[in-house]
Amino acid sequence: MVRIDAFESALARSFRRLVPSDAPPRLRAAVRHAVFPGGARVRPRLVLAVAQACGATPEDAMPAAIAIELLHCASLVHDDLPCFDDAQLRRGRPTVHARFGEPIAVLCGDGLIVAAFDELAHGFAGRDMLGRAVSLLAAAAGAGAGLVAGQAWEEEPQPVLDRYHRAKTGVLFEAAAALGALAAGAEPRPWRPLGSAFGEGFQIADDILDRTASEFELGKPVGQDVSHARPSAVDELGLERARARLDAIRSRALVLLPPCPGRDELHSWLAQLMSGLFARALVRTPDRMDASLSA
Repeated sequence: MVRIDAFESALARSFRRLVPSDAPPRLRAAVRHAVFPGGARVRPRLVLAVAQACGATPEDAMPAAIAIELLHCASLVHDDLPCFDDAQLRRGRPTVHARFGEPIAVLCGDGLIVAAFDELAHGFAGRDMLGRAVSLLAAAAGAGAGLVAGQAWEEEPQPVLDRYHRAKTGVLFEAAAALGALAAGAEPRPWRPLGSAFGEGFQIADDILDRTASEFELGKPVGQDVSHARPSAVDELGLERARARLDAIRSRALVLLPPCPGRDELHSWLAQLMSGLFARALVRTPDRMDASLSA
């Protein structure tokens, strides 16, 4: 599979084009802070891995991978804002609004959304799949069932957990898998279930760790679901049933791999990736809040 340093180099080149040196200095610094250094870069890695398994080169899929990551970074900046989570820590560093102030953080998130579409249009210019690629990314970002909807579900009095999780997390994973296939000239629709399952597992793992891990371990605030009264797999299923569901999703996602030239290699890569990402959530530790009550 594609080495992550190749993605980081391409992302740095795109940053210089998308946010040139004559942009407002504080805004440019805020966008850089939001994007570099990144986290696990799971979503763009999924784009590149699916594209490679379908026969594409990394260069074929790199614009889609970068666009997905920029959109993800935008969602984090907005999610951390005082009007939502009011989080002070992200990836072990001050959040964008904590470092640069709320107005710049709002503009930074907005700019990253625009930059995602700019990257896709620039990288896929002249290619037949450009229209479908833009439509896929827009759906993942939008108010119907995308990131905007996911943020809005948090403001509803009784959101449905599955709809909330899919919009908040799953749809961007769906788009990552679909865009990877599309970049290789393959039909994207069969890849959506894989992305959806991966995204569901990722969100359940996040719900579990929000209740069992520490701020130091995650590099971001914990206990957010309880403090903001948000729907959570742990609250709906209980800790052990949430873990059982996560373990089942890990197995189901691998079965959902569509036929492709590099299916065996992709299967191995996904199995290893999910084992690493979900390992901490699957370890049988007590709910941190229950443990503190019994201490």
